[in-house]
Amino acid sequence: MIGVIGIIISLFLLMYLAYRGWSVILIAPVLACLAASFALFDGGSFHLLATYTEKFMPALAGYIKAYFPMFLLGAVFGKVMDVSGSANAIAEFITTKIGKGKEIWAVVLSCAVITYGGVSLFVAAFAIYPIGAALFREADIPKRILPPAIALGAFTFTMTAIPGTPQIQNAIPMSYFGTDAFAAPILGIVAACIMLFGGMFWLTRVEKKAKAAGEGYGDHKNENLQVMDAAHLPSFTTSILPIVVVIVANFVFSKWVLPSMDSTYLETDYATTFKAVSGTWSLILALVLGIALVIVFNYKRFDKGVVECLKDGVQGSFLAVMNTASEVGYGNVIKTLAGFSLVAAGMLSISDNPLVGEAISSSVLAGITGSASGGLSIALATFSEQFIEKASAIGISPEVLHRVASVACGGLDTLPHNGAVITLLNVTGMTHKECYANIGMCTVVIPAISCVAIIILGSMGIV
Repeated sequence: MIGVIGIIISLFLLMYLAYRGWSVILIAPVLACLAASFALFDGGSFHLLATYTEKFMPALAGYIKAYFPMFLLGAVFGKVMDVSGSANAIAEFITTKIGKGKEIWAVVLSCAVITYGGVSLFVAAFAIYPIGAALFREADIPKRILPPAIALGAFTFTMTAIPGTPQIQNAIPMSYFGTDAFAAPILGIVAACIMLFGGMFWLTRVEKKAKAAGEGYGDHKNENLQVMDAAHLPSFTTSILPIVVVIVANFVFSKWVLPSMDSTYLETDYATTFKAVSGTWSLILALVLGIALVIVFNYKRFDKGVVECLKDGVQGSFLAVMNTASEVGYGNVIKTLAGFSLVAAGMLSISDNPLVGEAISSSVLAGITGSASGGLSIALATFSEQFIEKASAIGISPEVLHRVASVACGGLDTLPHNGAVITLLNVTGMTHKECYANIGMCTVVIPAISCVAIIILGSMGIV
């Protein structure tokens, strides 16, 4: 039990210090070693440098090896979409077509379209906020509803649920279950619908109550918004086409092109299987095509040049992958501790259904680390073999395991200490006190409900 106390203290400090702005890259190894040091109180052994170099670092390096291409290409694609004005052009088109009286829908769908196409949720927050703020101000909708609307469109169904999304949370399960980005499409669509319509029901209800109480946009003196001139934006067609290509190419490569090629060399020369890498390869090729199209269509729009834009995208990928990899390294140290076996047994003993255990472990670990991808990686690295064995015994498809794990990690990840939530509030100039209740409803509570729904359907054999 002393070991469990050490884990709890370590996790509390990780959440608190991350919330206070400390770098996870710096504090994760320190706090992992702190948790491991509690073994001394149980009569065990603790070796500081060995814990860091032989437990923490291999897990960090393994995560970077597996997922850096997705982080890199995702960041670059998001950057070229942003700098070229393509993200703004899509948002402008959607808001114009939807019209007045549906401003919340316009913001949510704008975020959804660009994030489903592979644009980072952070880029979505920066790109959509100025347009959303202008819409909300004109319609006199309280600004406190804007961050939850952005979060609903960018942090939920397009991140984890819709089949084919290139976001990292949908890519991680592929290597564990031998699936692709389109795994369990029916369950994914059901979960996405619950998140979208449930979130919109909540936000429109909040808007009506606010208007009935006489609350308007509010006076935000520090607001300094710069919206790109619509006349200088690229066309909607050339802006949306790269996103369509990413989605379609990912499907074509994963379902037809790559499976038709000879892959026997993977087992003989690289000690792996085609099933383990095909999903990742499909996504890499699709994102490369998307990036190339954005550059071809908008070459003259890169004021500082294409090379500088690509460099900025590359730089942006480093911090994102290192933050997540550090959390994975932390989790790898924690999972080797004696105290963690008690925690793991508690999570897995709640139900004999592997989908329930998978959902709980993915969600809880995502909440602990403040990262959906970090928590998901730790959960699957630790428990995936058990989940596969139990699921196989009762006839549950690996595709169902994939979708439940992906959706589950997108619930508790957005607790108040989550980096994306903090960034969103900073970008919009709002506070946790003003916005988090509605953010939490849209990104924690409703996604959790959608996860319960697909667990029930998946247990019935629906894929």
